[in-house]
Amino acid sequence: MRDHPGVRAIALATGLIPPRPMHSAAEAGLLRSLAIGARCIVEIGVYEGSSAFIFCDALRPGAQLHLIDPFVDESGWAMRTGWHGTPIATRLAVRRRVRAGGPSVCWHIARSQDVGRQWGGPAVDLVFIDGDHSRLACREDWDVWHPHVRPGGVVAFHDARLGSPGGTGGPGPTAVITELFRGAESPPGWHLSAEVDSLVVGQRSGPR
Repeated sequence: MRDHPGVRAIALATGLIPPRPMHSAAEAGLLRSLAIGARCIVEIGVYEGSSAFIFCDALRPGAQLHLIDPFVDESGWAMRTGWHGTPIATRLAVRRRVRAGGPSVCWHIARSQDVGRQWGGPAVDLVFIDGDHSRLACREDWDVWHPHVRPGGVVAFHDARLGSPGGTGGPGPTAVITELFRGAESPPGWHLSAEVDSLVVGQRSGPR
């Protein structure tokens, strides 16, 4: 029963349980370091809010945290079978985590690609891609969002090191990283800046 989505939603919403951990300790540490000093972060794929908690703790007052999740697994590649988040429960959990004077949290209950195509917000310091894990959707997230990243900013892919030494992940995000960064040339103006466990970070050239 503890994994039943309805039971978890009630427990999460009332603060009886924390979000289900979705990252290793090393991945959490890297995400935290990338968030420090950021003015705008976009997270694609929120689920119960474990990575949103990391960003809420790291972001300074006045920063923006945009959380994007349709809370519908259209392709079947976003979550394990039987897992799904509940937007109300996750909103309440994140709201409790935001300290007084912390970041401004903006919710987008929508497809990440649709939000990115209509983006009118500021330049982004960090885009964290952890939503639909199909190759096509993950690549579309990159294509739509990386132009919004400021010089020195980063795009981080979760579950993107399947088959790499010391790595793990899924075939979709791993294929996108291979296409973009494992060949002879990286995308113009971009380079790999960090990798740990299943997390891969691409950085745009320029001072951060």
